[in-house]
Amino acid sequence: MAHAAVPAGASPRPIALLGYVRRVPFVLAPPSDLADACGDDPGFLCERVFDASGGNEALAASADWFIDRPLTVLLIIVVAWIVTRLARRYVRRVVRHLVAPDRAATAARLQRVGIDDPSLLLSDEIDPRRESRASSISAVVGSTITVLIWVIALIMVVGELGIELGPLVAGAGIAGVALGFGAQSLVKDCIAGLFMLIEDQYGIGDVVDLGEATGVVEEVTLRTTVLRGVDGTVWHVPNGEVQRVGNKSQLWSVAVLDVDVAYDSDLARARAVMLETAQEVCASETWRESVLDDPVVLGVEALAADGITMRLTVKTTPGAQWGLQRALREALKQAMDRVGIEIPFPQRTVWMRSETE
Repeated sequence: MAHAAVPAGASPRPIALLGYVRRVPFVLAPPSDLADACGDDPGFLCERVFDASGGNEALAASADWFIDRPLTVLLIIVVAWIVTRLARRYVRRVVRHLVAPDRAATAARLQRVGIDDPSLLLSDEIDPRRESRASSISAVVGSTITVLIWVIALIMVVGELGIELGPLVAGAGIAGVALGFGAQSLVKDCIAGLFMLIEDQYGIGDVVDLGEATGVVEEVTLRTTVLRGVDGTVWHVPNGEVQRVGNKSQLWSVAVLDVDVAYDSDLARARAVMLETAQEVCASETWRESVLDDPVVLGVEALAADGITMRLTVKTTPGAQWGLQRALREALKQAMDRVGIEIPFPQRTVWMRSETE
């Protein structure tokens, strides 16, 4: 570009120099001053204050520490909180969809075992179990995601405050290794508990046999299962220690009753009395809602030393089998006494001998 010649002895016009300085004011400040005030990665506010104040390092640093960084930390916390809420809501929705029961398949299973109208069980048994499983799994997965999100947020906050992460990460790694060796059983329990919830092995209210402990499930957590025994004893069973699960109250149950009659009894008559009595008990107002199928006398179960064992079975709703068994025992005892069928019991003959004999 051509420039106008300046007469000899004349100086350039000051206005041109001022205009140049006004267009590029930060060039006059040494770059190291900005780095000293705002760091290697200066924030927006710190840089603007530094430029506007003509290179005042103290003012720029104060704006960075008391305004810019607190606002950034607050923004990180708010974003982490929002992401956590959205993630937990999404997890609940996904888990409810995953644990939704296949009603058609369950109805087919019930019909295969002789339950022609499974609608009562499908509403009373599956829906509460679904809610319980969904709540437990959502809590576990949601807590895990929450911890991960807030750990990431904490790392970002620490970095924003200028704290070196290297020593912290190294120390956390050493502590993690030591903690890992000591928490192997805890991890085992948690993993086993998660699979128990996903596979729906049992839920709150089920009567289960876990080997060493048997009772009603009162609580299922990621680490332990809490049972209450028939005598009121509360058992806390670590999930990782459960080797087998016997669920006595899932979908349907069977009341099994063995009745002994004397060897000289009329078995056909005994079978008829057992069936008639069982039908009367099952049709009573007390038990009609709990019975899913007609009672069946299977016949002779065993030829014992004291008598002939005959077996009776009735399919019931979950958990009703024990009460029905007690009612059937009482009714059968009264019926057998009325018709004269003997229920044998062990007898012992004692021979007394004097010393002179």
